[in-house]
Amino acid sequence: MTTRPFKQVDVFTDTPYLGNPLAVVLDGTGLTPYDMQRFTDWTNLSEATLLLPPLHPEADYRLRIFCPGRELPFAGHPTLGSCHAWLEAGGKPKGARIVQECGVGLVRLRRDGLRLSFAAPPLLRSGPLDEADVDRIARGLGIARAEIAHHAWCDNGPGWRAVVLRSAEQVLSLRPDRTLLADLFVGVAGPHSQGDCAFEVRAFFPGADGLTEDPVTGSLNAALGQWLIAAGLAPERYVASQGTALHRAGRVHVEREAASPDTLWVGGHSVTCIDGQVHL
Repeated sequence: MTTRPFKQVDVFTDTPYLGNPLAVVLDGTGLTPYDMQRFTDWTNLSEATLLLPPLHPEADYRLRIFCPGRELPFAGHPTLGSCHAWLEAGGKPKGARIVQECGVGLVRLRRDGLRLSFAAPPLLRSGPLDEADVDRIARGLGIARAEIAHHAWCDNGPGWRAVVLRSAEQVLSLRPDRTLLADLFVGVAGPHSQGDCAFEVRAFFPGADGLTEDPVTGSLNAALGQWLIAAGLAPERYVASQGTALHRAGRVHVEREAASPDTLWVGGHSVTCIDGQVHL
């Protein structure tokens, strides 16, 4: 085993333990995919990442992203948390933007003070859901079909099926059926009537014991932003809250770039909670 620098980072928050945690191994050289997966499963977190030297000449670093049971080509909160850890450890980008190399290719990141944002990958599937899916989601969420105001595919890797309810309060009151929705990736949003956040978001996805809720989800918020802004259902720039139902306080900043309307930036703060070494 080798002693490697390690950080555990809380993402989409500037207050420790109120966001979505991530394990980051800052030097993954020499490890096999089996080693990486075994370590990820041991952490009992939603994701762990390992940084490696880049292969692409434009990239600043290469990232392997794992969740329990499998490797992911891209994920939002691991991208932000890993970049935060890399910068904190002394990483210096080659250019004005930080460039991450991962399974989907090159991902650009920018710094807005202490907040990091990634350029959202394009949707793989969009457009309205089948009515049968909408009915099933309504039943699985324990609401009437009429309470779903809008719906769409928000597939950017995870096959998110997204619905918008009429209020944030409705979103927070949901008690989903873990069996009925067990094999679906379901994102739910509802507008806030006041305060700094435009939407309340919740994310449900298949887990080892049925349906699982994610504290704060970069991929879902990226896809929601692309859909809602394009459809005129959200302003060009807004903040979403997520994790409230899990006693977290995640904040996701979403902004469509004025000079390049096809570019959507999704970001948030990160804070290091554990800084040390790991034996791998």
